[in-house]
Amino acid sequence: MTVERRTFLKAAAGGALLAGPFSGLVAGQALAAPRSAQRALRPIPDLRDGKVRLHLPAGFSYRSFHDTEQPVVLDDGTVLPGRHDGMGAFRGPGGNVVLIRNHEVNGPGPAFGPTTPYDPMAQGGTTTIEVSHTGEVVTARTSLSGTMMNCSGGIMPWGSWVTCEETVNGPDVGADFTGTPNTALTQPHGYLFEVPADGVSAAEPLTRAGRFAHEAVSFDPREGVLYLTEDNFGFPSGFYRYRPRRNPMQTGRLDNDGQLQMLAVKGEPNANLAASQRKRATYQAHWVDIDDPSPTFPYTPGAPAPTANDDAICYVGNQGRARGAALFSRLEGQVHEDGVIYFCSTQGGGAEESGPSDTVGGYGNGHGQVWAYDTRSERLQLLFESPGADVLDFPDNITSSRRGTLVVCEDNDDDNYLRGLSRGGQLSDIALNRVASANGRERYDDEFAGSTFSPDGRTLFVNIQASAGMTFAIWGPWHRIGV
Repeated sequence: MTVERRTFLKAAAGGALLAGPFSGLVAGQALAAPRSAQRALRPIPDLRDGKVRLHLPAGFSYRSFHDTEQPVVLDDGTVLPGRHDGMGAFRGPGGNVVLIRNHEVNGPGPAFGPTTPYDPMAQGGTTTIEVSHTGEVVTARTSLSGTMMNCSGGIMPWGSWVTCEETVNGPDVGADFTGTPNTALTQPHGYLFEVPADGVSAAEPLTRAGRFAHEAVSFDPREGVLYLTEDNFGFPSGFYRYRPRRNPMQTGRLDNDGQLQMLAVKGEPNANLAASQRKRATYQAHWVDIDDPSPTFPYTPGAPAPTANDDAICYVGNQGRARGAALFSRLEGQVHEDGVIYFCSTQGGGAEESGPSDTVGGYGNGHGQVWAYDTRSERLQLLFESPGADVLDFPDNITSSRRGTLVVCEDNDDDNYLRGLSRGGQLSDIALNRVASANGRERYDDEFAGSTFSPDGRTLFVNIQASAGMTFAIWGPWHRIGV
């Protein structure tokens, strides 16, 4: 795929059913329009060292930092883990930005950092970085350790980041897709953890919000409800909500006494929303309870657990599907805006699965969908369905700009872009990955992840998620490109 690819947008939404930043999009079908010269991407040197790692529109600049191709040591003596993933931005001292960044590290091994880990034999977690708007690191430290596969998460309005474990590994569960035994682990995984922007996490799992392959969360402050996506690669995924017993807007935290529920479509039990949808597809939702959100399974310490990972990873979702919950394909990034939750179905939109053997490459045969759920009316609407890889290919993490444009991270095995989906329904290129290793190996298929704007909207921070991860600060005339 070339830099000058993809000017076509298949708008799948219609009818003014949803409020918020996409009211312009859902009012009617968007028209494809040729991009102006300002929107063409071009090679831009990294202000860190002059190497070209991104292609951006004219007038934009960037600086990379925390490139783990070489060891990076934080202020607390921690050797920075790789696999930079989901990330949230908060106001910092002196006009700086505080980033809380996930590290999606799998497999048993010693926990990093000086903090007390949740599980001393799990290698994931979060780091907290104070950084300028132009990417100069001021301080960096460990803020959560001893977790696993910290994928994405969400910013809470009271000043914390909720990080998500995208796994159900634990001593009570058999080996996952890697084949590595879980016998060295000391705790069950598959939970949410809250990390304060100004401190260190208590490393206490939010067990009532479920043990499954969590991806991302977003919070509706009006309703006091947390929404959750699930990326269950080889099986159907669900869209969930967690209703705390006490409103976090009053307590300043998520309690562990609430109810987990899963979305279903009224009048259509087990609606297959992973398959290609009609234009303007809209559904009235209802929610079914999950009675056992935090299962544990019998095991003998030091011995392989008898419960297969495939069974454990479907346990929570199967409870919802037994009550009619809808089926999605690989739900990943999400963001809340004005009472609407926007979320990505990474492989949604293709032909319906024909059987168990059809999920070798993941559940879902499409190139991606973007859905919107109105928390007031409880209506679900398809906003966008990609007709092919040359339009949008595997949308993953998303964030929203101050103008209401969604910034979408691609995660495919070819060229990966940051894409903008605007209020008017325009799909445009924001950035193209052109990272190469020191030995010259191209890493163009490394995914973008963790897109998040500084609180003032000036700077977009985003990661390249790989074993040699790095973070970018990108700034420029966002208004000129409609972001």
